Amino acid sequence: MSYGPNPWQQAHWDWRAAGNFMCGGAGTGVLVFTAVSGVQGLAATLLVLAGLGLVGLGLLCVWLEIGRPWRALNVFRKPGASWMSREALVSLLLFPLGLGLALGLRTWAVPVLFVALGYLYCQARMVQAAKGIPAWREPLTVPLMMLTGLTEGAGLYWLGNAWQPVGGAMLGLLFVALLLARWVAWRIWRGRVAKVAAAPALAAIDHAGRSLQWLGSVVPLVLTVLAFSGVAGSASPILLGAAGLLAAGTGALFKFTLITRASYNQGFSLERFPVRGVAR
Repeated sequence: MSYGPNPWQQAHWDWRAAGNFMCGGAGTGVLVFTAVSGVQGLAATLLVLAGLGLVGLGLLCVWLEIGRPWRALNVFRKPGASWMSREALVSLLLFPLGLGLALGLRTWAVPVLFVALGYLYCQARMVQAAKGIPAWREPLTVPLMMLTGLTEGAGLYWLGNAWQPVGGAMLGLLFVALLLARWVAWRIWRGRVAKVAAAPALAAIDHAGRSLQWLGSVVPLVLTVLAFSGVAGSASPILLGAAGLLAAGTGALFKFTLITRASYNQGFSLERFPVRGVAR
């Protein structure tokens, strides 16, 4: 790494930070889609526990990244100034509410839904608050990160229910809507980032973006339409499971790339260079 006017890649957030956004986003997405679906019984319990497990795994990644892990409780000190602190505080609500839902308290589904959305929003704002990274500070990063997490969660929901009959058509329409919304959000976000991001960052974004657009959006969209049209017959749940896996996997790849490979800053911008003996 060389400091100067040319952008260089940040080295403070590595795979562990990416793991938090990958697991936390997908986990909250699972919780949201499970709450919306109204699924009950053992399937609901397993899905909620899977969502909470992913969120917990993401928080574990953050804990491993801290230079002094045993001072992690300091994250709760300044919620008014840090989106990471807000994320941690929201998690204190998310886990007990989620466990209650897993135990069969269906009236807790709505609180879990809104708290999970709040957690996902905190994560998205955490990325966007890093103003030194052009690819992160774009305002559209927030809706893109949230849509990615929700789409991943919907995909994991279908993957977890591949052994069951196809769910309601409204859930299929919601999944399709999320796929389309993420596709549109990425296209607009990419166009805006192209004006400010460094060339290596754009190359990394485009590499992951091709997978996100085609394998993670177009192919799952086709598979979902085939599954709900009845053409596939008894194979419909398998098609939905494959669509979910592709939607979730490419979303995770995009977030990993955004955090670890597209994280070039803007370099230094010095309007005046100090020269000894010259008045400023």
